[in-house]
Amino acid sequence: MAIIDIVAKVVGTKQDKDLKKLRPLLQKVNTAWEDIKPLSDTELQGKTEEFRRRLREGETLDSLLFEAFAVVREATHRILGNGKVFQKEDGTEVRFMAHFDVQVLAAIVLHQGKIAEMKTGEGKTQVAPMAAYLNALPEDKSVHVVTVNDYLAKRDSEWMGQIFRFLGLTVGCIDSTAPGSSERKAAYACDIVYGTNNEFGFDYLRDNMAVRKENLVQSDLNFAIIDEVDNILIDEARTPLIISGPSDKDNSQYINLEPLVRKLIAAQKQRASEIFKKLETHIAEKRYDRTFGELMLTLKRAVPKDPRFLELIKDKEVDRVMKAVEGEYLREKKLHLLNEELFFAIDESGNSTEMTEMGRELISGSNTGFFVLPDLSVTIGEIDAATDMTPEEKNLAREKAHQEYAEQAEKIHCVTQLLRAHAMFEKDVDYVVRQGKVEIVDEFTGRIMSGRRYSDGLHQALEAKEGVQVAGESQTLANITFQNFFKMYDKVAGMTGTAVTEAKEFIDIYELDVVQIPTNKPIIRNDYDDQIYKTPREKYNAVVAEIQEAVEAGRPTLVGTISIEKSEYLGSLLKKAGVAHEVLNAKNHAREASIVAQAGRKGAVTIATNMAGRGTDIKLGGNFEELAREKLLMDGEDPDAFSEEDMKNRYPELHQKVAEEKMEVLAAGGLQVIGTERHESRRIDNQLRGRSGRQGDPGLSRFYLSLDDDLMRIFGSERIAGLMDKMGLEEGEVISHGIISSSVSRAQRKVEGRNFEIRKHLKEYDDVMNMQRKEVYALRKTILLGEDIAAEINDQFGGALEAILLRHTAGAKNPEEWDFDKINEEMARTFGIVVSKEEYSLQGLTVESLFDSLWGEIRSFYQNKEERIGADRLRELERNVALMVIDEKWKKHLFEMDHLRDEVQYRSFGQKKPLFEYQKEGLLLFEQFREDLAVQISSMLFRIEVVERPRPNDSRPVKESHSRVNTFASRGDGAKPKPQQLLRTHPKVGRNDPCPCGSGRKYKKCCGK
Repeated sequence: MAIIDIVAKVVGTKQDKDLKKLRPLLQKVNTAWEDIKPLSDTELQGKTEEFRRRLREGETLDSLLFEAFAVVREATHRILGNGKVFQKEDGTEVRFMAHFDVQVLAAIVLHQGKIAEMKTGEGKTQVAPMAAYLNALPEDKSVHVVTVNDYLAKRDSEWMGQIFRFLGLTVGCIDSTAPGSSERKAAYACDIVYGTNNEFGFDYLRDNMAVRKENLVQSDLNFAIIDEVDNILIDEARTPLIISGPSDKDNSQYINLEPLVRKLIAAQKQRASEIFKKLETHIAEKRYDRTFGELMLTLKRAVPKDPRFLELIKDKEVDRVMKAVEGEYLREKKLHLLNEELFFAIDESGNSTEMTEMGRELISGSNTGFFVLPDLSVTIGEIDAATDMTPEEKNLAREKAHQEYAEQAEKIHCVTQLLRAHAMFEKDVDYVVRQGKVEIVDEFTGRIMSGRRYSDGLHQALEAKEGVQVAGESQTLANITFQNFFKMYDKVAGMTGTAVTEAKEFIDIYELDVVQIPTNKPIIRNDYDDQIYKTPREKYNAVVAEIQEAVEAGRPTLVGTISIEKSEYLGSLLKKAGVAHEVLNAKNHAREASIVAQAGRKGAVTIATNMAGRGTDIKLGGNFEELAREKLLMDGEDPDAFSEEDMKNRYPELHQKVAEEKMEVLAAGGLQVIGTERHESRRIDNQLRGRSGRQGDPGLSRFYLSLDDDLMRIFGSERIAGLMDKMGLEEGEVISHGIISSSVSRAQRKVEGRNFEIRKHLKEYDDVMNMQRKEVYALRKTILLGEDIAAEINDQFGGALEAILLRHTAGAKNPEEWDFDKINEEMARTFGIVVSKEEYSLQGLTVESLFDSLWGEIRSFYQNKEERIGADRLRELERNVALMVIDEKWKKHLFEMDHLRDEVQYRSFGQKKPLFEYQKEGLLLFEQFREDLAVQISSMLFRIEVVERPRPNDSRPVKESHSRVNTFASRGDGAKPKPQQLLRTHPKVGRNDPCPCGSGRKYKKCCGK
């Protein structure tokens, strides 16, 4: 017994401690339920107003929990269960009962703002209403129930909505309404709001782009209950929500440069063939020396998925020698020496590519400066130091230097992304080509992610690679990650079947504790140890044999694969073997409901490319309702016009057949789950397993692996291969042992750790933007909703005046050195006010006194304008101008921050920390944004005159996307001129305020040093 198991036995596991605290609360709910049961419907419905009254009188939600949960429990029983009878496996009948004790435990966990891990099939849908009802009792506090797809949002809002409406609460579903519509606004005004994570996030962004208060729809972010919380907060954490608009960027370079990169790929393959030729002598003589190891390692860096290479490393001695050389090169940090023999190097574990000098020479040809980026700081310095250029000529020269830099950076970026597209992304694995378009395949669900695109030009590179039309890139108008969106809620809770493996990330990133909820009935599914074979051929032969055995026994079989390609390959093997089957993957997911409806039938075989997030329940014997819907469609009827009871009456034979098949399937052992490969994440494997053995049903699961599987090959095969060789296994023989499964789990933990660091890294960068986003959106909201925004507009005038004065007085020792000509030029341009040096006595003049004098003139000028135009009309003008300028400047700032994020990654070569550089320069850019904002608002309001025009609307052409992040890849969208650093006598941010860079430190200890 392991030490950790001994400690758990003595001290108790975390689950034991959690449940010990929860059980007394459960007992109080059960006691309250006994008191609630005798109430009439009218008395039960009156409880909602009673609870709200008690809250107004000072009671807390925690004190109401026991009664409130009991009320929902009884209401659920009456609305959904009363009079309904269900048949148990043994043929006896039982009335509907709500809720199981384990569901009440989970609801308590949700109310506490934690994550409840409930196994698949334990009734998560009925858990949310108890916590939602309790937290919706405070007036003007709605609860958002977040689902992963619109089908679940609509289904749950209709099904559970019956309970809420019975109790006097209102229920809305945002996915049933159009964005920005009055219907969506009404849905948000409800006590309980159902919707998808994407729509909640997009509505937040849309609200912060609205130019009229009537277009605001979203209510306050009070409490979010997230279903499939691991899918949303972990799997999609790297995928920001983006609202974008048209961009004038030219994408023809992807098309023009693609043939060069294709030539590079061909040259690499030729180089690999030469290395294979050199290896032949070593192999023939069995001379596995250091040179041999270096050649093998070079091949691994060149063509890691080449079948010839994969065949060679199956030999234990070959793999050992290569790994020994690799360890040495890693320790001594000299892998670059091997890379120099190639045109580019691939690092599979780091999911990256690196072009070498040979590769750059091949691409460059006679253009030796192809990969040379000019040193912009040197060029700008030379322009600024030039004495024979006028200020206007210097400005033009700077713009030209920036433009040349941007064009060169864009060209390099295009080549980089084209290389990644060719070397790292596989058709029918990472994406599919359908109807002339490249469409992403979700690695977790196997579904096509319609409408989504890879960012940073990677999608354009894939389009150029596949020879389809290259779509234009777009300009980001608003964006946010789910990490930062859901952290804005006052309280967040979640449910999922698999969260414990990611418990550390939930705590570190979201401060969410994970509580394991026991199952209502013991799980009797048999989870067998992995079976590992040397080659994929042996593995798939064993899988086919296992499926044939299950079919003969009458067990339905669900087979999980990790890619479309492999699902279709297995399908072809089953076809040759004469085994009837269905394939569920991204190419035919339109038939998902039909396929899943049949998946639990006797002897059914279903191949699925990942089952995570599908929200589907495989019912043993088949899904009667879905089967009946198919028959109704075949009969020319509308299935939506029939209730389940109508279907039973129309097709009694089908209903009887499904019931009989269920009994036969149970007798055969239940649903059999076969995994053909381990996923990078243990959660995904557990979700596949969890499809079997629901609610105490029998079932079995087993994974079949080979040493050539990606996870095994990259992260964990050496130790297992050595063990197989020691056992002297022959071809076709299998090894199955707990030690093997543990080794696989270690490999998965290694990958999970890497992915966690990537997500954490992304959050650290987005935290910088989040601080800035909050400030800008708060300013925007004040201007949009404020009754009197004059004070805010005055702040902008003051900011503009301060910026002008500091720009032309900072660094000067006395007023004689101030540049009054420049002050006058900018004051005239911004405020229409003339400033003459002669007007002031320079003796004793300070920046503060000059500010006060000019401020008086500005206020006098503007008050005259207000009297001429009228206060109400001027306020409306201020609102429209300020919103327009904020949106335009924010759009420009987002572009510059995107470019900065990509640019700082290269500074690590200069021993600088990219994140710190991003925080520091991001603050300077934001200071420049503030200054530009103030100056532009001031200039427009002082110069503009009122004319009658139609009110603005929100019909700007925008596109919403949930784009896959190509993490920190070089972007090269075109460098913008870097803003001049604003020189201040004191920082705008208070010295003890949190630093806006997002570091969490005080300003004086961070960027204010």
